[in-house]
This record gives sequence, structure tokens and C-alpha cells, in this order.
Amino acid sequence: MNSAAQAPLRPYPGRLEPRPGEPPAGDETSRLMLVASLLTVAAIVAMVLLITPLRDAVTDALSGDTESLRTDLNDLGATGYLVVLVLALAHSVIFYPAEILNAAVGYVYGFWVGLPLVMAGWMLNGILCHQIGNYGGRPLLLKLLHEDRFLRWERAVERGGPVLLMALRLIPIVPFSVCSYVLGSAGVPLRTFIWTTAIGYLPLTVIFVVLGSRLEDISPTDPVIWAGAIGMVLLLLVTRWVLPRIEHHDEETAAE
Repeated sequence: MNSAAQAPLRPYPGRLEPRPGEPPAGDETSRLMLVASLLTVAAIVAMVLLITPLRDAVTDALSGDTESLRTDLNDLGATGYLVVLVLALAHSVIFYPAEILNAAVGYVYGFWVGLPLVMAGWMLNGILCHQIGNYGGRPLLLKLLHEDRFLRWERAVERGGPVLLMALRLIPIVPFSVCSYVLGSAGVPLRTFIWTTAIGYLPLTVIFVVLGSRLEDISPTDPVIWAGAIGMVLLLLVTRWVLPRIEHHDEETAAE
């Protein structure tokens, strides 16, 4: 039996093993897709640097000043919708706690407007980061991010399937964009990436948008606050379930 037949089956073949029908590494289509994605990131960074409301909002998010961010969005009115989307996209290169944006959007726009708005922003962010990871951005990502951690998560994703993909989105300590880069680099198909991200990231987003929407009349006896606290405890339990499995997948890979 040859070595290829003995190799373990993986749900996603990974970036080092092109999928059927995928252009080989270095193909013109791959280069164009990578360039287009990087140009999009460059345009987002330029907008943040040149447009004062965006620059102020990113500064507030980086500093953790949720109150100032809420004020910025509230002062912008309907234009704030666009700012929210750009802020989420900016997270692809400017890492800040995503929960800050989620809570601020819930406070300014309420739950029913804020939730679909911020989810749209994070899905756009995810698709952009996935495409960069998928179309040749892996060498760059290994230089920019912690290489050991990146490789460990990438190997786990290659083996874990959709359940692990959704579980990864439930971990508050994993930056949203970094996770998307890893999933793209690991060869997760875009369609699978989109639906697992939407389902997996929704609970965490709901918690913070709800909490943000209740900040004006927050009370320790509010059942919504207690529900949010219970939700966070459950997500931390998910974290304790997922992280050991990532280490287990990594140990299995190292043993092969």
C-alpha cells in the first residue's frame, strides 16, 4: 500500500495540497485574488487614516473606550451604519476586542437593527480574511502572526470538520479575523466557512448586542443580564471543550 493510501483522510485538504479543480499554487487567478484582497485591505486602512470619524472610532475601539465609540456612532446618524461595516472590515488588520463594537452597536441602534448590522460587518470581514488566507496569503500570515499557534490551529481545522469550525467561533479569546485567516489557509471551502461562521458567531454576538442595548437601564435584577452572564459561562465551558481537542489534534499530527 502506498503512502498516499495510508494518509489519514481530512475534511479539508489544506493549502499545501490543492483541492480538485483548484488552480495550482502561483496560478495567475490565485495571484489576482490575493492582490485584490490585499488592495481591499489597503483601501480600508487608507479610509481609516484619512476619514476622521473612522479614525476616531478605531482609536476608541483600540483603547477600549466603549462610551466614546457609542458617542461617535450616535453622532453620525445613518452614516454610522457604513462606519460599523468599515470598522468590522478594519479588524482584518487592526485587532481590537470585537465585543466592543458589538456592544456599542447594540447601544446605539438597538437589538433588532444592531444585530443584523454588526453580523453583516463580521461576515464581510470573515470573507475577506478567508480569501487572503485561501489565495496565497499563508506565508505572509506566518510572518505576521504567531507561527506556532497559527500552525497548531490550522492542523486542528484540517481534521475537525464543521463542528469544530462552529465551536471555534464560540471562543471569546480567539480574535475573529485571525480565526478567519486560519480557516482560509487550512482550505475550508468558502460556502462551508460562511454557514459555520454565521451559526457559530451568532450566540456571542447576540449576547453583547443585547447587553449593549440594555446599558441605559441596566439592573442587576434584569433577567436579560442574567441570561447574558449564563451565556458567557456556557461559552467559557465550550472553550474548555475546544482547546484540549486542538491540542489533541496537534499531538496526533506530530505523531504521524
